[in-house]
Amino acid sequence: MLGGISAGAVVIPQAMAYATIADLPVQVGLYTCIGPMLVYALLGGSRAMSVSTTSTIATLTATTLVTAGVAASSDDALGSLITLTLLVGVTLLLARLLHLGTLVENISLATVLGVKIGVGATVAVAQLPAVLGETGNLVGHGFVRSLLSVGAALDTINTPTVWLSACSLAVLVLVGRYAPRVPGTLLVVLGGILLVSLTDLPDRGVLLIDPVPSGLPVPGLPDLEAVPGLLGGALAIALMVFLESAAVARGLRRPEEPPVDADQELLAVGAANVAGALFTAMPAAGGFSQSAVNQRAGARTQLASLVTVALALLTALFLGPVLSQLPQATLATLVLVSVVGLIDLPELARWSRVSPVDFWVAVCVAAVALSTGLLAAVAVGVVVTLGLVLHELNQPRLTTERPREDVLVVTVGQGLYTANVRGNTAAVEEIVAAAPDTQIVVMDLERVGVISLTVVDALAELDRQLSGHGVVLHVAGLPARARAVAERTEWHQQLAAQGRVHRTATEGVAAISARD
Repeated sequence: MLGGISAGAVVIPQAMAYATIADLPVQVGLYTCIGPMLVYALLGGSRAMSVSTTSTIATLTATTLVTAGVAASSDDALGSLITLTLLVGVTLLLARLLHLGTLVENISLATVLGVKIGVGATVAVAQLPAVLGETGNLVGHGFVRSLLSVGAALDTINTPTVWLSACSLAVLVLVGRYAPRVPGTLLVVLGGILLVSLTDLPDRGVLLIDPVPSGLPVPGLPDLEAVPGLLGGALAIALMVFLESAAVARGLRRPEEPPVDADQELLAVGAANVAGALFTAMPAAGGFSQSAVNQRAGARTQLASLVTVALALLTALFLGPVLSQLPQATLATLVLVSVVGLIDLPELARWSRVSPVDFWVAVCVAAVALSTGLLAAVAVGVVVTLGLVLHELNQPRLTTERPREDVLVVTVGQGLYTANVRGNTAAVEEIVAAAPDTQIVVMDLERVGVISLTVVDALAELDRQLSGHGVVLHVAGLPARARAVAERTEWHQQLAAQGRVHRTATEGVAAISARD
């Protein structure tokens, strides 16, 4: 119960602030604390994770909507938001259906860090107009354009807004450092509302958020015509939703709790987003800050999230007029403090010392995010990561043993498939060429669990190449599933007829010695 109240004091104002990142009404962030959080509480595997929205997801949402030509102030914005959130949920559920949880987790942490650095810098700059009281909307403009726009509008700075922002930032930083159990976000929100109610700040140019309607979200229908323009962004958001949620769930898991099941998390966050779409919520993911509040308050079950949902419902029903007195600058400072933590330069420096490859991946992804956009950064990060994975997988892993002077046993230490079989067969030829006394090669294929016709053809070609140099090839150890495919080919049938197929490499060497 205490965990839910504590988390609610953090997550509800924070989610409302994150809605402003996408230039959406603050009640959209509030709705994200209801449906998605409720569904994850029922289906999720993490006992302490709180699922609403995060700064990364909110920023990607803004970028996707702007890229698709949807203005948040237009009548089409909420229909497009419903469509986007639904696409994210459906994508995650399809990934669960195809058991892609472990595949998605191959995306490196370097990619995630690069995206977060880009998000942090982009969102921080985009909040400056609201923090300074400038006029202008920088949602979805990107880092460079936003920075130039802020500089061009310096003459419109509003002094009372700057003082309000400075005081709010001071409270958030000091409370976070010296009293982390105190909900600093709630203090800042209440303080901003009280100042507006008791002083003439609005008359002195301090802008308030748009009026917040009281009541529960009304189910809406997706705008199917917007699907083509939103699909690419939905895929990027779904990827980041799963990566963030899985990382938070694993980071919060206690030693006595069961391991996090990637497929279960895909199902839970996918269903959470589908449910959220029905009630005009933003795409949702597990957030570390509110989840950490849950854990610090002693939350051991998802009861804490259910309490947070109840608080969000009460807020939506009864506190709309009160929230309408909230200054824009107050929400902007909440966002600013949250996203600055994403720019983890110490971690980047550590990677530069420990793993230069990861460092440069993160730097490249961050550079693309800052110069081109966040969606492009996610795409580049995924492509680079998969390229590195494939490069690593395609490196031949062969070990050799020479039981006799003329016999060489070559053990293949990994599966063989289209992308790596040529490299492995070429490596075998090089090994044999370096050992001119070799007359027989026994390939131990025990670790080749599955085999394709391309692989069989490549092995047959290796047999022909070795035969041309007077070397006889034997194969051994093929598992039953791979052997069932190989036995249908003429080449393998010829090998079997000639006694060149063996159950194990040891039996193969013994059979060769017996013949001699």
